[in-house]
Amino acid sequence: MAQNSQILPSKEASLFRHLVQNYETKQYKKGLKAAEQILRKHPNHGDTQAMKALILSNQGKADEAFELCKLALKNAMKSHVCWHVYGLLYRQQKNYEEAIKAYRFALRLDPDSQQIQRDLALLQVQMRDYTGYVQSRRQMLQMKPGTRQNWTALAIGLHLSGDLAGAEDVLHRYEESMKHTPSRSDMEHAEALLYKNTIIAESGDVKRALDHLDSIHKTALDRTAVMELRAEYLLRLDRKEEAEKTYNKLLKRNPERRAYYAGLERSLGLDRASKEDHQKLGQVYHEFAEQSERIDAARRIPLDFKEDDAFREHADKYLRRIFKKGIPSAFANVKQLYSDPAKKEIIRELVEGYLNEEPQANGGAELAKPDVQTNGSTKAQIKPPKLDPVLTWQLSVNYFLAQHYDYHLSRDLAKAQKYIDKTISINPSKTDYTYHMARARIIKHRGSTVDASAAMNEAREMDLKDRYINTKCAKYQLRNDQNSDAIETVGLFTRKEAVGGPLGDLLDMQCVWYITEDGESYFRQSKLSLALKRFKSVYDIFETWQEDQFDFHTFSLRKGMVRAYIDMVRWEDKLQEHPFFTRAALSAIRIYLLLHDRPELSKDGGQANGESAESAAERKKAAKKAKREAEKVEAEKKLAAAKKAQPAKGEEAETKKEDQDPQGLEAFKTAAAQPLEEAMKYLQPLLELSPKNIDGQIAGFEVYIRRSKSSRSSARTDKCTDGIVAGNYLPALKCLLAIQALQPEHPKWHEQSGRLRVALDGLSEPLPDQVKQVIDETYLSKLDTKKSMDESNEEYLTVHRDSAAHVQSVVRLRRALHPDSSDATVKSAQDLRDTIGSEATSLQDAEEGLRVLDELRAGADAKESYVKAAKERWTEATVFQQR
Repeated sequence: MAQNSQILPSKEASLFRHLVQNYETKQYKKGLKAAEQILRKHPNHGDTQAMKALILSNQGKADEAFELCKLALKNAMKSHVCWHVYGLLYRQQKNYEEAIKAYRFALRLDPDSQQIQRDLALLQVQMRDYTGYVQSRRQMLQMKPGTRQNWTALAIGLHLSGDLAGAEDVLHRYEESMKHTPSRSDMEHAEALLYKNTIIAESGDVKRALDHLDSIHKTALDRTAVMELRAEYLLRLDRKEEAEKTYNKLLKRNPERRAYYAGLERSLGLDRASKEDHQKLGQVYHEFAEQSERIDAARRIPLDFKEDDAFREHADKYLRRIFKKGIPSAFANVKQLYSDPAKKEIIRELVEGYLNEEPQANGGAELAKPDVQTNGSTKAQIKPPKLDPVLTWQLSVNYFLAQHYDYHLSRDLAKAQKYIDKTISINPSKTDYTYHMARARIIKHRGSTVDASAAMNEAREMDLKDRYINTKCAKYQLRNDQNSDAIETVGLFTRKEAVGGPLGDLLDMQCVWYITEDGESYFRQSKLSLALKRFKSVYDIFETWQEDQFDFHTFSLRKGMVRAYIDMVRWEDKLQEHPFFTRAALSAIRIYLLLHDRPELSKDGGQANGESAESAAERKKAAKKAKREAEKVEAEKKLAAAKKAQPAKGEEAETKKEDQDPQGLEAFKTAAAQPLEEAMKYLQPLLELSPKNIDGQIAGFEVYIRRSKSSRSSARTDKCTDGIVAGNYLPALKCLLAIQALQPEHPKWHEQSGRLRVALDGLSEPLPDQVKQVIDETYLSKLDTKKSMDESNEEYLTVHRDSAAHVQSVVRLRRALHPDSSDATVKSAQDLRDTIGSEATSLQDAEEGLRVLDELRAGADAKESYVKAAKERWTEATVFQQR
């Protein structure tokens, strides 16, 4: 259609402008009405069709929107509006590559459009296409050189792309072009100056960075940042006397900041590793401690470097001080010292020696200072304890010892239980849940999740208004697989009107810890569909955090917070290194591997019958309860919709979509069709962003070894593309070599190395020459092939018989070597049973051994013997009591 036929008459042109305004103000109903009015008279008007498509997409009608936008492009192929909308639709679908193509085509048609150029730049920085981002920002700067944001954005692009000199030059040229001197309160200018300074420092020219910092220190509003940068630059330039003065000033501002003390040590030329410097270091920290009774860091840090008698003397003073003050976090302050066995033993001896002591009337030199009110010139003194001094002392000492014996490096749970019971018995407060919470933690470590959950709930009931203890209780309930109780507990602090009830609110609030714990609980119960649904929710939350950058690409420039923006971009680049993502990803991968190994699990919602599955009656009861909950949610939803007020003028209500698959059954069926492909979505971020995470490398081997076998069985070809094709075992080998590099003695190295040899020996056709050469050079040539794999495996067992993890690896490899041998299964079951008697075997090791027995499909007698032995050692462990 000719372009001039797309020009609307004045009345419809006015309606089109209103249509655009309605979209921008989210008045979608009015916008659709205006679009229909235009299309009644001009049914082929492409721009109107495109705007209507954009509104439909925002209403959740993506398919209809794409069809309409394609029709709009057919009617107005040379309309920049249609191409722009087409790009926006792809962006909403997170198909950024296609969106960028559409934006570029729109720019060809309208090169002067700031909006299209801005949208393109946003996608480029989101995709980390810094080269394209620099080009887009340079064009925007040429169109509007008077806007500071365009200069700053170009500098950011050059900075992130590695062109530090170019970024500094852009900022410098803008400063030269300024016609008026910015005011002292101009935050944007002050931040831009500090940003320029960090760029100079990153380039390595520390001397020039210091000179520049000195020239702007009066203009910069972030005084702390200026002082910190100055101290750092002086140290790097070896101007230690000046650095010392700066760090002393910083410590006056914040005497609890450990980084300042570390900088001060370096500026004084003192080294903790040198025993000759310990006395001087002690004097430095003593002077800071004398400045105020409230300072803790200056008293605590010397414990890190002092040794032997000096450590004992200082630890005695430090512990007596905090015990008399009744500080509950005493153990948390010193537990880092337990990595040194000698210091751990000294602390134990000291604290146990306090059991029969009472605090002295004068409390020693540091403890005897009377309480003095603060009056501007007088130093602030601690207030006297509210409780009786003797009672405070007894509580502190017993509570410390309870935590000491509960800690994994000094664990003796019987003593921990004795001390926590003593603490609770002498605690006069009936509303302080602190000691009861510690009791629940000790019970948890004894293995009784049932009793631990009950104990934590008792602690929660002491203060029903405290969110922290409510959260801890919900966590313990999830660890005991009380999913319904946990959601009721945490629901006490969620929004009552939330769609989907408490769980819906937790998903909206992106409460990752709860969703992860809930998923792991369902996994333990073998409810794989629900578990996978939760882990997918965690994955989606991290994707949302990735998407949330879009808002800050423009917001940070508008507000001038450039340094914080750079930190955010770099943090986002490593977002999926987060421990919660790792936990969820590893658990999801385990489920996908189960689905690959046992396709029958895809039936009945992934309920793994025979492996901790509920009885038929329990499943029926759970189904009825789930149905009732769904009906309740639906009723609440209808009631909320009925009570909802009409949307305010200029606004439209945004309703939350109903979860059409609350049990995750449909998604589970989809995942079960291609489990290894789905596992790759979780695995790739782990391997790319956390290459030193050994659990990620172990999971990588498990996925890749199965993909290699599957690809060979499904496609008989020797072509090698991207490392994942028929017969290509290189990705699995890469993960295996990473395990060896990280922990050469890790038991998984032995097991997976043997399984790789089994897979290579069992190939029905030869590997490609290049692949075979790599495997021979990096792997096979370094193995001892004189002995058979069976002999090597049994020798490995002899050496590591006292380690449950190593025995489990031996058993798994034995199963790979003899998958159908009943004799091997019997022998493996006995070897696992023998690990129970080893002192080195932990409760977690014993639980893993139970899972290995399930993998072996061992008989009932073997499992019963294993569980019986485990019950005798861990008499309270819930996992064995339920068997």
